[in-house]
Amino acid sequence: MSNVVVVGAGAAGFMAAIAAARSGAKVTLLEKMGMPGRKLMITGKGRCNITNACDMRDMIPMIPGNGKFLFGAFHSFTNRDIMDLLEQNGLPVKVERGNRVFPQSDKALDVVKTFEKILRDLNVRLLKDRRVKRLELQGGRVTGVVDEHGTRYPADAVIITTGGASYPRTGSTGDGYDLAKQAGHTIVPPKPALVPLETDDDRIKSLQGLSLRNVRATLLQGDKVLGQEFGEMLFTHFGVSGPIILTLSRAASSAWQKDPKALLDLSIDLKPALTVEQLDARVQRDFAKYSRKQLKSGLHDLLPQSLIPVIIDAACLTPEQEVNQITRKERQRLVETLKGFTVPLTGTRPLAEAIVTAGGVSTKEINPSTFASRKVPNLYFAGEVMDVDGYTGGFNLQAAFSSGYVAGTHAAENHGKEESL
Repeated sequence: MSNVVVVGAGAAGFMAAIAAARSGAKVTLLEKMGMPGRKLMITGKGRCNITNACDMRDMIPMIPGNGKFLFGAFHSFTNRDIMDLLEQNGLPVKVERGNRVFPQSDKALDVVKTFEKILRDLNVRLLKDRRVKRLELQGGRVTGVVDEHGTRYPADAVIITTGGASYPRTGSTGDGYDLAKQAGHTIVPPKPALVPLETDDDRIKSLQGLSLRNVRATLLQGDKVLGQEFGEMLFTHFGVSGPIILTLSRAASSAWQKDPKALLDLSIDLKPALTVEQLDARVQRDFAKYSRKQLKSGLHDLLPQSLIPVIIDAACLTPEQEVNQITRKERQRLVETLKGFTVPLTGTRPLAEAIVTAGGVSTKEINPSTFASRKVPNLYFAGEVMDVDGYTGGFNLQAAFSSGYVAGTHAAENHGKEESL
């Protein structure tokens, strides 16, 4: 019986431990925090967006960060497999808008408890408050790990599943990068992938808390379109957030990484379902209805109250203007603003606030068939610690589950058989 040590009890760590134990290994799962699955607990706004129920062929395009690297893993352990695993162990799941999968209870804690039950059933030893500080390397291969108290955990194979460097309060503090470096691995510099964006536009502060649905946001660098998304967004005290902003943030982060002084703008189409001509006709109907009102009162049917003065200002109009006194040119300027309200961006929120980390252990140094290190035999990686990242919607957790499954299976069955570079 092989002895496998898994470092990090998150989504990838849970699955790696389960797969290794099911393959006949004696498994020890080490977690630095006092409770496992801390990051799972906050996903999906505390409901845990377990996976996405899309066709597995559509999964890879939703992983812009080295998605093709996961091709084999996604077919070895699918979204249906993770749903079946949880349901067979007493946790019913449901599919919601956008194919997002959640537990029927809407409680992330139930997902973590279910994984803990599975681990107990498989006799996996889960040890908490054990921060691993060092890999033991002998004869060019890994033979175990050592925690911060000097306790040694011998192993035939070690799987690093410590996550990235975002949300450090959940335990993701980049520990896995240090361990990987000890084995000679290259770390692609971490950067925020799914993260809110900041602006110094004072008008946005007045919109704090305003959520917009069914809008189209376009990320621009000058005239160049870096990305475009349709859906929901949120104004905050520092800038913008919400699903479509998080998706666009990866492109923004990459642009600023290449050029920290890059000037980026967010153009928001507030009425994407209408052409310019259709929106102009709509505005004219509203103006006819409120012809004797001031402009600030004539847009109530078109916009949320808090957004009206901001749009009027952006269109260089006056709130107290009589609707029936507005010229055709001024009306067209208003329509143009509604179809392209521009917010200058100044940066992303800190990496610590990112939902997902881009960067990590270079996938060039990991075997995509087994997730074994190409540097050191018996060492494996899974989950966000690798340079792999996806969009919001359950795709990152599926990447963690699939890679964890493959790594755990091969660590148990093939330790010592991987060839180093």
